[in-house]
Amino acid sequence: MGIYQENDLRKPSGGRKSRNYKVKRKALLGGTPVETRVADKDEKTIEKGRGGNIKIRLRKASRAVVIDKKENKVKVEKILRVLETPSNKEYARRGIITKGTVIEVESGKAVVVSRPGQDGIVNAVLLK
Repeated sequence: MGIYQENDLRKPSGGRKSRNYKVKRKALLGGTPVETRVADKDEKTIEKGRGGNIKIRLRKASRAVVIDKKENKVKVEKILRVLETPSNKEYARRGIITKGTVIEVESGKAVVVSRPGQDGIVNAVLLK
């Protein structure tokens, strides 16, 4: 079940338009957000997208691809826990990973630079 965004039925001021000049389309549907959680094992789902594309959604994550800029190396490391999330304080308590989340990996703290719910992978950059 999709969630209709209603972007085409409002004026720029925020008020409702007098009558619908558009029919609701499947392309205008949105979905519920995928909240990627820290777990022992990865869990991915594949969804069909518009134009025959596929979207890999990461439901549960155990590992992250961590980039170390000092040593110029890339490693796959285990995610220990979520430290903080700038988008929502509650996400850090629940262990949900989004873009910009600070996570603790085996070699230290790292910032997530990918969108796990959209890309299907957790990419992170190691902090000092």
